Amino acid sequence: MFIYLSKKIAIPNNIHLKCVSWNKDQGFIACGGDDGLLRVLKLETQTDDAKIKGLAAPSNLSMNQTLEGHSGAVQVVTWNEQYEKLTTSDQNGLIIVWMLYKGAWYEEMINNRNKSVVRSMSWNADGQKICIVYEDGAVIVGSVDGNRIWGKELKGNQLAHVAWSPDSKILLFGMANGEVHIYDNQGNFIMKMTISCLTNATGAISIAGIHWYAGTGGYVEPDCPCLAICFDNGRCQIMRYENDENPVCIDTLMNVVSIQWNHCGSVLAVAGSLRASNVDKEFNVVQFYTPFGEHLRTLKVPGKQMTGVAWEGGGLRIGLAVDSYIYFANIRPDYKWGYCCSTVVYAYTKPDRQEYCVVFWDTKNNEKFVKYVKSLMSITTSGDFCILASKADDTQPQYVLILCNSIGTPLDSKYIDIDPLFVTMTKTHVIAASKEAFYLWQYRVAKKLTALEINQLTRTKKEGRERVYHIDSNPSGATDSGQDFAKAFTATRDPICCITATDKTLIVGRESGTLHRYSLPNVVLIQKYTLNNRAYYLSLNCNSSRLAVIDIAGVLTLLDLEVRTSTDDSAGNHASAGDPSKFERKDVWDMKWANDNPDLFAMMEKTRMYVFRNLDPEVIFTFKHLESLWDFAQQDPERPNKDNLINFEIRSLRDSRALIEKVGIEDASQFIEDNPHPRLWRLLAEAALQKLDLKMAEQAFVRCKDYQGIEFVKRLGNLQSEPMKQAEVAAYFGSFEEAERMYLDMDRRDLAISLRIKLGDWFRVLQLLKSGSGDCDDSLLEQAYNAVGDYFADRQKWVNAVQYYLQGRNQERLAECYYMLEDYDGLERLTTLLPENHKLLPEIGQMFATVGMCEQAVNAYLKCNQPKAAVDTCVHLNQWNKAVELTRTYNMKEIKSLLSKYASHLLEKNKTLEVVELYRKAHHFLDAAKLMFKIADAEAEKRTRPLRVKKLYVLAARLVENYHEQVKTSQQSKAKGKKSEATFALAGLLEEDATSSDNRIVDNAWRGAEAYHFFLLAQRQLYEGYMENAMRTALHLREYEDIIPVVEIYSLLAICAAASQAFGTCSQAFIKLESLQSLDPEQRQLYEDLALEIFTKHSPKDSHTLDFMETADGKLPTCIVTGLAIQEYQFWMCSVCKHCALEHEIRKYSCCPLCHSPVV
Repeated sequence: MFIYLSKKIAIPNNIHLKCVSWNKDQGFIACGGDDGLLRVLKLETQTDDAKIKGLAAPSNLSMNQTLEGHSGAVQVVTWNEQYEKLTTSDQNGLIIVWMLYKGAWYEEMINNRNKSVVRSMSWNADGQKICIVYEDGAVIVGSVDGNRIWGKELKGNQLAHVAWSPDSKILLFGMANGEVHIYDNQGNFIMKMTISCLTNATGAISIAGIHWYAGTGGYVEPDCPCLAICFDNGRCQIMRYENDENPVCIDTLMNVVSIQWNHCGSVLAVAGSLRASNVDKEFNVVQFYTPFGEHLRTLKVPGKQMTGVAWEGGGLRIGLAVDSYIYFANIRPDYKWGYCCSTVVYAYTKPDRQEYCVVFWDTKNNEKFVKYVKSLMSITTSGDFCILASKADDTQPQYVLILCNSIGTPLDSKYIDIDPLFVTMTKTHVIAASKEAFYLWQYRVAKKLTALEINQLTRTKKEGRERVYHIDSNPSGATDSGQDFAKAFTATRDPICCITATDKTLIVGRESGTLHRYSLPNVVLIQKYTLNNRAYYLSLNCNSSRLAVIDIAGVLTLLDLEVRTSTDDSAGNHASAGDPSKFERKDVWDMKWANDNPDLFAMMEKTRMYVFRNLDPEVIFTFKHLESLWDFAQQDPERPNKDNLINFEIRSLRDSRALIEKVGIEDASQFIEDNPHPRLWRLLAEAALQKLDLKMAEQAFVRCKDYQGIEFVKRLGNLQSEPMKQAEVAAYFGSFEEAERMYLDMDRRDLAISLRIKLGDWFRVLQLLKSGSGDCDDSLLEQAYNAVGDYFADRQKWVNAVQYYLQGRNQERLAECYYMLEDYDGLERLTTLLPENHKLLPEIGQMFATVGMCEQAVNAYLKCNQPKAAVDTCVHLNQWNKAVELTRTYNMKEIKSLLSKYASHLLEKNKTLEVVELYRKAHHFLDAAKLMFKIADAEAEKRTRPLRVKKLYVLAARLVENYHEQVKTSQQSKAKGKKSEATFALAGLLEEDATSSDNRIVDNAWRGAEAYHFFLLAQRQLYEGYMENAMRTALHLREYEDIIPVVEIYSLLAICAAASQAFGTCSQAFIKLESLQSLDPEQRQLYEDLALEIFTKHSPKDSHTLDFMETADGKLPTCIVTGLAIQEYQFWMCSVCKHCALEHEIRKYSCCPLCHSPVV
């Protein structure tokens, strides 16, 4: 950061100023002073030259209006930028709100409490509310339209300052005694603020200023301090929020009168006076600090008493109220930016993001690439690469160096523990320095290096790619490994303040003015130099023979590193100033050496740029707009403009161009011979080419070492036709339209087409191919169609691309376009058009598979003879029946293992029903039935609803029936010749018996379903009043004691028997219950008591004989509708479960009561 005074405006009649405020949006400056003085000024650049802009342009007062209305000294002025209002107050307590109307300021509202004087006023961040504090403790909060929102008397307190929080929820009141009280936005007291910066302070203290940055320009770092509170004794604390327990504390050692943040909260200006150490006189200064308390610059300001400070909206100027003057100072901020490979890399902050937005702007193609970096510290560039230094993590002090190319792609990164306050880089090394140590990283990129550079890398490879050296160490390069990281954190009395490096030299500057010179790549301390002042910026020329130093005061000096030491200085490592030149320039804020001339450099001095050759000013650019261009780029960083870049030609280049134009090539050649430079030889070569002077052009290309140019001249020499040579030269200089016209005039359409193909202008190639009278090359036409299709495809304009790919018959890209357009019908049509075993078919099959179109994917895979891929797709999409069908068709055997793997995977996730469905789809009915029986048994054990358990058993049994049918069908397919159905059935049964490992499941598949069917039927009959039928049905349940709990069977039987007056059967049921070993004594006693109660009233005899009991041998089938034995010869049998029912009973049902299959 660099700052210098640039302008002074005098107030008439020597009226002393009390305050100043700068409207950040519209640019108005309001200043108030004694005798009711209130003026509104506006500085604007007025120039006819469009190139002269920014700070460099002359600024005149476009507004200088005196506002009449105050009688006493105006003490407070504050702007409302959102609503273009100015609020002022004087020593009599009069408040006036001014509004802008037709280019002039007029009174809008007036208020006077007539009790006390206004000490401070503050608008909130959105301009909706204003808070006014009076000296006697009165607080008024009003709206922008003049209405009073609330008021409060803070009795016993003298108020001096007020500030809103960024979210307008908190109000800070600064008291006259130095305390800061925190209130909410309704005036309710919350707490007193802890003031940490006043520790060990003595004497009376008052608050000089409170400024809470609202975050409108973003933050330089996440969780950045933004609330500044400064006291008149110079103590200042900067907080992250109102009750921050760890604020940043600063002692400015000055008498402070005013403070203010800049537009983005990155710099805090503290204005006041400082007493010189050697004289009793005080002088005005403005100190500039970062939000973290680091001192940036000090600006001395003439005059007796400074009273106010105000930033311009862009942060490039600052206004200071001193006596009866307003001083303006220009500020050169330390922008985070660099230039590599025709790319400008710069960073800025956004209000809506915590990260820095880093833009890689390709100035040649006007393309930009954006990446976001958290806690960015610096940007350093060299050659084709850049280094982004940032904090790695907020929780621990670690930092990261990211190596990027010119489009922002990270190539490599290193995490380091030292704070990279200063970073420089060369072709092979990155050097980062903290205040105590410097770190070297030998980075590697995929780029060709010269043999010398490769040798240097080879020599340093043994030492490792990373090295750290403490600034107080004395590395010799021989045995020093540079890996003592612990020493890097040792404090030093003389910290590092700047660094610079070339491929063979490293210079490190220290705050005492000492410079260390090291060799690279082997780090050896060669020399020490002593300067009079602390260096702020260092830069080495291209051959490391001379060092440019800009000190903290902005003075540029040059130091010759070719030091001639005296003979008695045997150590040879300490020289007084190393033969310094007498060159010195003041108010310099930047400089740059030429890359190819060690005596040529450019420097920025205030708003001028100078170019020096051999220490003589060769060019002074009086149009002065270069340094403001970066400011304009920062004003609209999201849309960089090529108008912000200016190319300057140095004098020798301009002179050579003028000689060529006016005198001729021969004389210009002699001038360039006397002042050789590759750029001048290139200029001569280009001029000779335009005049077809091939001999001179070749000589000039040789002198500037342009091999391609030499080859081009040789190729021109082989051409016989002058128009042909002119066309080639026009193409060489980029005049492609003219070259094409010349080719067409010579009737060489083929050359015009070839030119456009080289340029990649395939649209023009198509036009030229179609415009010819003869037949064009079909292959070239297809190539053009495909290239145009590629153009649209690269821009994701798939519909347009399809049209050209169809004409170019590019089936591969056509498939991709159909896929991106989700035109699966077109993709399917393409599949049918392709021949068998085409290389594109597997890709199309994969496309269909990714979107779940199984059938189309299978067709594509089968057409290219890849049945395994088709099966894999079916498995992936859970189309197991199709997968099984394919495995059978193509005799594949791995489906069983795939099924097992997938089933195991599902079972691990406890998805048993999904496994059942999987086996069922794959026609593995027996495996599915086994799992289904397990599920049904588990549900039965849980005592789930009987109907649910019955359904599960029915499903399991039906899977077994499917298995029977499958076996029978397989026997039919295996059989040869004509055999009877009985033979098939017998063969199927024999195969079942041979293959089935669990005959119980196969033979008694319906047993579980039967048990729960009769269990439910008995209870339904009982509740419907068919007591005897219920008892007869319950008697069947005795056969299913292995499925239904015995207690439930005999309890139900006892109830049904008792209800039908069959007390003999009831007695037998109670005897069974009382004899059960599974019952505990209490339950058994309850059954005995209940039996005693029943059978003392009723004799344990059945009221009538059960003719049904003769069916107990199981010979007669049981009706599944009524539960009675079927004694008729004709009855209904279910075709699925093979259970029977009386014909007159089943007519009431449309489905089988047991298996629920339709009644046929």
